[in-house]
Amino acid sequence: MSADLTPPDILRCAYLDLVVTDLARAREFYVDVLGLVVTEEDDEAIYLRTLEEFIHHNLVLRKGPVAAAAAFSYRVRTPEDVDRAEEWFAARGCRTERRKDGFTQGIGDSVRVTDPLGFPYEFFHEVEHVERLAWRYDLHTPGALVRLDHFNQVTPDVPKGREYLEDLGFRVTEDIQDAEGTTYAAWLRRKDTVHDTALTGGDGPRLHHIAFATHEKHNILSICDKLGALRMSDIIERGPGRHGVSNAFYLYIRDPDGHRVEIYTQDYYTGDPDNPVVTWDVHDNQRRDWWGNPVVPSWYTEASPVLDLDGNPQPLQVRTDSSEMAVTVGADGFSYTRKGDEDKGFKLGTSL
Repeated sequence: MSADLTPPDILRCAYLDLVVTDLARAREFYVDVLGLVVTEEDDEAIYLRTLEEFIHHNLVLRKGPVAAAAAFSYRVRTPEDVDRAEEWFAARGCRTERRKDGFTQGIGDSVRVTDPLGFPYEFFHEVEHVERLAWRYDLHTPGALVRLDHFNQVTPDVPKGREYLEDLGFRVTEDIQDAEGTTYAAWLRRKDTVHDTALTGGDGPRLHHIAFATHEKHNILSICDKLGALRMSDIIERGPGRHGVSNAFYLYIRDPDGHRVEIYTQDYYTGDPDNPVVTWDVHDNQRRDWWGNPVVPSWYTEASPVLDLDGNPQPLQVRTDSSEMAVTVGADGFSYTRKGDEDKGFKLGTSL
């Protein structure tokens, strides 16, 4: 049984392997607009990194027929932890695939698994080092993306995912529940921030978003200004704003294939062993946006498919627990609720 095995010592989320249908359009978005750095590229894939990264990449854009996530990749502490990952997931009955030369350029011995929720996870230690561009201020744009911060995954069974990830060594920092005990979302971390990944309740498995960090919130505002100047404001899905959960400043945008990207900054330190878990009531309208702004319905309903280890889209499992959108968003698509409210109305309606 996997309970008798030592889980791998996971350091952090490291990169996302993302399939796009038009590599040139994706390059324009991630490189020309967002400013990610090209480490390596060919006709089939582009390897990108943030400005403070020293491993080969944080994002792989891979050309394919279906826009989807191919792997959520984590770096582990030692080469032996790759062995531990393979053994730990195999003991749980999960499919695993090992490649001593890695699945992507710049990454060595790796194992990919289909995890208990149906997500493609990867674990590796060996990497090719590249120049860390933290001191290359001549290359920094006003909206500079400096780190990969986290993933967000959509799953119908958040408690199951929470339990399995805690067994794997993740720690919960925040969650959203209701008075009946339904869990709508959970944030889990390995590095000492709010999360390396989050579980959002919904039909899944799907990728909700990948998040890149900036140093300060003015960097996010600069990205908004740039998108406006380029007449690309329609790709802004939500924000800018301040989250209640995580306390971070945020912006959500969509790439040419509809993959959701969050720009994120200024969450808080979580590294102490007694760091308290923060639980939010699902009817607290400040949980998702600290200023109480409504969340657009697409944020709850739309997400990217994920692939199995053969490259095929995973079938969706329907969430049977209550939906966060169903219990908090009105029929008009934007109303919000607080516990005990009878009718708060359409928050944006007074200005429309």
